[in-house]
Amino acid sequence: LKVSTCLYIIQHPAEESRVLRTVPLLAACLPPDKCKILVGRRFNEDRYPELATVCRNPNTLILYPGAEATNLEEVAVMSSSPSVMIIIDGTWSQAKDIFYKNSLFRLPKQVQLKPSISSQYVIRTQPTNTCLSTLECAAVALSIMEKNKSIQETILHPLQALCSFQLQHGAQIHHSKEHLLKNGLYDKPMPKNKRKLRRMELLVNNVKI
Repeated sequence: LKVSTCLYIIQHPAEESRVLRTVPLLAACLPPDKCKILVGRRFNEDRYPELATVCRNPNTLILYPGAEATNLEEVAVMSSSPSVMIIIDGTWSQAKDIFYKNSLFRLPKQVQLKPSISSQYVIRTQPTNTCLSTLECAAVALSIMEKNKSIQETILHPLQALCSFQLQHGAQIHHSKEHLLKNGLYDKPMPKNKRKLRRMELLVNNVKI
């Protein structure tokens, strides 16, 4: 795909060992200079001067949901110049750790996606029905930034093929943790940690976390 937006994927080291990860599919869809992958937990200016420069660029956005995040659609309407977007690749707890323990990632404008689609990454369990894989986040974000809806469909096609192939060869559909809890299908021991238990209660009661 030809795009003007450049993606920086900040990948937690644990993702490298996962067989069915989505970032390699995303990288195969985009030119090398438009999808740069950095692996690690801690990123400082001394070790990553290029990343530090990117984070200080006023046209750089970081995709991470939260109270301080602006909906990407609102930012895209006002933007006319090519942008850079940082996306953190990992589990939600890993992404949270990377975001809050690296001051560089507090410099770009924080944006989030409206929960408009359910994840098609059905061979891996998501926390909620509207949580998306890294590839899906990138697909939606690029379609908004580039003002081209066909980008989303093109990038999602390899993911759909991957899941279809796996399901045909014995993989099982993974419902979200939210779905399992609400339907009494969650068969794992409930966590003893009070914070984790509280998060599960919020999922059941439709409280945004």
